[in-house]
Amino acid sequence: MKRAACFLLSVYAAAPVILYLLPWILGHVIFCHFLKFPYSVDLSRPADVLNHTCNFYLSPEEGVSVGVWHTLPASQWEGSVGRGPEWYREALGDGRAIHHRVELVKILSAAGYHVLSLDYRGFGDSTGEPSEEGLTRDALCLHDWVLQHSRGASVALWGHSLGSGVATNTAVKLQDQGSAVDAVILEAAFTTIGEVVAIHPVTKMYMFLPGFESLIWSILHMNNIVFASDKNLQRVSSPLLILHSEDDHIVPYQMGLKLYEISLQAQKQYKTDVQVEMISYSADLGYSHNNIYLDPNLTNRLGNFLQTLRK
Repeated sequence: MKRAACFLLSVYAAAPVILYLLPWILGHVIFCHFLKFPYSVDLSRPADVLNHTCNFYLSPEEGVSVGVWHTLPASQWEGSVGRGPEWYREALGDGRAIHHRVELVKILSAAGYHVLSLDYRGFGDSTGEPSEEGLTRDALCLHDWVLQHSRGASVALWGHSLGSGVATNTAVKLQDQGSAVDAVILEAAFTTIGEVVAIHPVTKMYMFLPGFESLIWSILHMNNIVFASDKNLQRVSSPLLILHSEDDHIVPYQMGLKLYEISLQAQKQYKTDVQVEMISYSADLGYSHNNIYLDPNLTNRLGNFLQTLRK
């Protein structure tokens, strides 16, 4: 028993030292790209989990290849030909074959949307090492591809969790380039990645140590991992929809609410009438961090939001 206790104490005490000596570890923990889920899915064969979906690869830069799934809207499953679809939706997450994302894609496809699901560099079968700059570049590359193939249709960025930070980064970059995205949808979005790290149960175990919180923030900035959605939304001029569950145990609901308030304030400051909405889900529903797709009215809510943008 004493040996076990000493071992656990040694591991506990060693963690901050290891983090200080090997700061790159924190980036690996945040991205978790070394965990390949699900193991059984061949990403080059999306038909195994999604109907009418093709797999292809884009090259955001030399030496990097990122995997993308393009799921057609249900209305085109039978080969019907007509005008271009009204909306393309870019899904920015951290795994195109993860169950809750696959279920969401099915719902959106059935509602008539094209859905492009991206695995960032280092995730899934995509090559390269993840970084904030790299993930944003991947999303920009996909957005460029969509614009080239959407025949003038509207394009929305949909970011979930980590993808919400990528989505707001991408929206700002596009805006700076003079081509603001048509809409931004954030699901389970955080203010900054540092604030999420700071409230993680493991991190909390060390917060009483002098200088530990400063160490975390300095490592994040050293590794250029910020994902400052709070600052981004002070600038984003695109219509915004935020989806957040009150029982989210990973990204607290208060973070989504803060982003909503920041965006509303920004619209008032710049005296614009850009649409900003937030849909909150009661904790009683149990949607937590990953299950907002279970909302039976999700496509109606989304349709109402997008419909007002066409007026």
